[in-house]
Amino acid sequence: MTTQPYYLKSGPLAARLNKVVGWLARHGLSIMGTTELSVRGRKSGKMLRLPVNLHEHDGEQYLVSARGHSQWVRNMRAAGGGELRVGRKVRTFTVEELPPATAAPVLRSYLKRWGWEVNQYFKGVTAKSSNEELLAAAPDHPVFRITETR
Repeated sequence: MTTQPYYLKSGPLAARLNKVVGWLARHGLSIMGTTELSVRGRKSGKMLRLPVNLHEHDGEQYLVSARGHSQWVRNMRAAGGGELRVGRKVRTFTVEELPPATAAPVLRSYLKRWGWEVNQYFKGVTAKSSNEELLAAAPDHPVFRITETR
């Protein structure tokens, strides 16, 4: 029996809220650091947009998928990068997906910064969880290190 990778789909209210937050970022208003991510769809080839919490850890920037192996994660793996936008400022980037063992410290700092918003997606794991608990959760929450290209 094969198990599907962890993914918690957005409900209707969260989807509407994401559209509003994405629209605000696209028009120059970042709420607590939100940024609009654009990534090319692996099937459609179209640029798809959604708001993300760009996270900084040890001087580098990361994208973390709190909801798991979502469509944007699958698209990012296929595309290898995308664009981040707040208003007129657009930054293109490439990504490197971190292996779970390397991702755990980034997840801890992400949960310290964004836990108020995303703890519900981590099945009881928080910034105060043990290293073992974070390592166990890491495969369910892909982490990408971004490198700006312009």
